Amino acid sequence: MSEDPLKQERTWSEEVVVAGNQLVDRVKQLVAEGNVRRLIIRKSSGESLLEIPLTAGVAVGGVVTVMAPVLAALGALAALLAEFKIEVEHIGDPP
Repeated sequence: MSEDPLKQERTWSEEVVVAGNQLVDRVKQLVAEGNVRRLIIRKSSGESLLEIPLTAGVAVGGVVTVMAPVLAALGALAALLAEFKIEVEHIGDPP
């Protein structure tokens, strides 16, 4: 029997706190994981700075290439603030 086409994928979220100098590397690492649906970059106070929607199944190399301007902007932001919160929305079951 086939799966129900109306059944939605399971998602779960986590929040990661990173130092400003680690922001770009951590975002690249999360994108490379491949099960990330969306990233939200926030100030340590909780104010949203940037939301990055990601499409499941996109080749990692292509995503990093397309995201180059976003990563450059993140690098500039990282120089201004000491700490960030990254809210990560994953696809699939939590570990």
